[in-house]
Amino acid sequence: MKITQDKVASFHYALIDRKKKVLDGSRGGDPLPYLHGHQNIVPGLEKALEGHEAGDKFTVTVMPSEGYGERDEELVSIVDRSAFQGMELKVGMHCQVEDEDGELQLVTVVEFNDEDVAVDGNHPYAGKALTFDVEVIDVRDATEEELSAGRVNLD
Repeated sequence: MKITQDKVASFHYALIDRKKKVLDGSRGGDPLPYLHGHQNIVPGLEKALEGHEAGDKFTVTVMPSEGYGERDEELVSIVDRSAFQGMELKVGMHCQVEDEDGELQLVTVVEFNDEDVAVDGNHPYAGKALTFDVEVIDVRDATEEELSAGRVNLD
């Protein structure tokens, strides 16, 4: 069975950098299942998976526009250190902050001092070409529940 709209595909992947170092991945654990055609993974990877079937292995490089987008420097901001009261800050740590609309946003601490904390709301892979080493493990029809939810139920 080929990966097409409304199929559930499970795959292993390794996200690798230019030096072939693995930055992220699923190998050594369970394969990643997703509902094809429902924007559950980055668009460029979903496009590359289209038409593949169980047993296929391939490598694809996804440009930022089809991955996590370009970096947006407006998503880097300075927050008063008091907003992080009781937290031991480290450069590179991820935390949630409340934006102007009261929504929680995941940010990365990029710099701090006794008064201020610089945080970056960009995805860590924003602005980067992403190379995925992929192995398709399984393809099946989605259930009615999955189609209704627009995603695979991982419970």
